[in-house]
Amino acid sequence: MPKRRSFLHQHSLSLTILAILGFLLVMYVRADPSTHMGAFFGNAIADWMGTLVFVVATKYFFEVGSRESRRPPKRFHERVGGFLLEHSLTIVLALTGIIWIALFARMSVDGKAGQVVGNIVSEWTQVLGLVIITKYLHEAGSKEG
Repeated sequence: MPKRRSFLHQHSLSLTILAILGFLLVMYVRADPSTHMGAFFGNAIADWMGTLVFVVATKYFFEVGSRESRRPPKRFHERVGGFLLEHSLTIVLALTGIIWIALFARMSVDGKAGQVVGNIVSEWTQVLGLVIITKYLHEAGSKEG
């Protein structure tokens, strides 16, 4: 009988990334955003949030044609609309990206929070772009190429 793994073991990667994000948030709140360290913490928050998106979103959503995305189970695929299921990762990233953009549009660009949310919008755009282009483009010499 296979050994059941603990919640901590099964989710250690995403929990570690969340801990790093928490640390960076605390450091950013204490830092002066006009210094190099303050700017670093703001950028690092956006970068690590993008990493968290990759780790968590690819566990639960699908993207047909992307070699990095997991494959939908056949029975589930038949019950749910094909397009929505096959492109759920792109859809979720696009919808949450719109929320981040709307939030950023209402913030002061020069404010501490505005800088971080601006970086998150940039990161979200990068993640969505990578999901889309990795469906159609390949790199010679890579595992997927």
